Amino acid sequence: MTGPGGRDGTGAAAGPLLDVRDLHVEFRTREGVAKAVNGVDYSVDAGETLAVLGESGSGKSVTAQAVMGILDSPPGFVTQGEVLFQGRDLLKLGPEERRKVRGAKMAMIFQDALSSLNPVLNVGEQLGEMFRVHRGMGRKEARAKAVELMERVRIPAAAERVKQYPHQFSGGMRQRVMIAMAMALEPDLIIADEPTTALDVTVQAQVMDLLAELQREFNMGLILITHDLGVVADVADKIAVMYAGRIVERAPVHDIYRAPAHPYTKGLLDSIPRVDQKGQELYAIKGLPPNLLHIPSGCAFHPRCPMAQAVCRTDVPPLYQVSRDRASACHFWKETLGESVDD
Repeated sequence: MTGPGGRDGTGAAAGPLLDVRDLHVEFRTREGVAKAVNGVDYSVDAGETLAVLGESGSGKSVTAQAVMGILDSPPGFVTQGEVLFQGRDLLKLGPEERRKVRGAKMAMIFQDALSSLNPVLNVGEQLGEMFRVHRGMGRKEARAKAVELMERVRIPAAAERVKQYPHQFSGGMRQRVMIAMAMALEPDLIIADEPTTALDVTVQAQVMDLLAELQREFNMGLILITHDLGVVADVADKIAVMYAGRIVERAPVHDIYRAPAHPYTKGLLDSIPRVDQKGQELYAIKGLPPNLLHIPSGCAFHPRCPMAQAVCRTDVPPLYQVSRDRASACHFWKETLGESVDD
C-alpha cells in the first residue's frame, strides 16, 4: 500500500510524488483553438524542487492549473494525458474527491497575493477557513491555528495582525500570508506560481529562503514556476524549460547552468544581468513568443533561433536523451552544448 509522499509500507520509494504524463490543454476561443500545453511530461519526488521556466505564454501556469484542477472550463480543456499524484490519476477523480486533494494534499501559492486574498475578510478568517472546512474546527480554535501559522512564516506580532486585512500588509508580508495558507494543512506538494513577482530583491530572497526552510521541515515536493533563472539557482534540484506549451529542455540544475543543451535555454541564461558586464547592453532573445493559435511548424522556436536550419522548420524535434537525467528538444543539441559533449 502506498503512503504519503509516494512510499510503500516498507518506507521504500514507490514512484514519484507527482508524475505528469503527456498532458495536453487547449483553450477554445472565438478566434480558434489555442494549444496551450502540448505533451508535457515531468515528475517531482518528496522533498525535491522542480523549477519550471519560460516566458509568459509558455504554458507554465496552465500546466499547474491543470494539475491542481482549477482550470477555467470552458474555455480551457484537458484533452489528453495523466496527472498521477501519489499513484492516483487526478484527472479521473470527481469534483468532490478533487476538492479533498486540494489544500489537504497539494496547495498552490499564486503570484499576486493582493488579488488572491479576499479584501473584505481579515487574514485570520481566511487562514482559519482551511481548518474549519477540512478539519471541522470551531472559530476560536481555527483563529489560534491562524496565529500559529503566521508565526511560523515569521510575521511579527501575529496575535495582533491576525485581525488585519490584506491591504494592511506589505507585499512581502502578503506573500507570507499566502505561504501560510498553502502550508496550513501540511500538504505533500506545493506549487508556487511566480511567488516573488513584484517584490524587491531582498524580500525575494527572504521568501525563497522561507519556502526552502518549510520544504525541508515537511519534506514536501515543490514546483517553482518562474521566468527568472536567477531566482532558482540556489533552490532547485532540477529544471524544466517550457516554450510554446512544450518542455524543450529538462536537466539537473547544475547541468543547465554549466552548459544549456537548447538554444532557448541558452538565450534565457544570456539574458541574466551579470556584475562582470557592467555598462554593456543586456542580451535579449529576438522576436516574440509564438501565437498559440498559430504555432510555427517544426520546432516552434525556429523563427527566433540563431541556430535554425531547414530541418527545424519542418520537423518537430523529440526530447532527445542527452544523458541519463537530461533531455533536449533540439535537433542540434550537440552543437548547442559545444565542447561539453562527451566523446
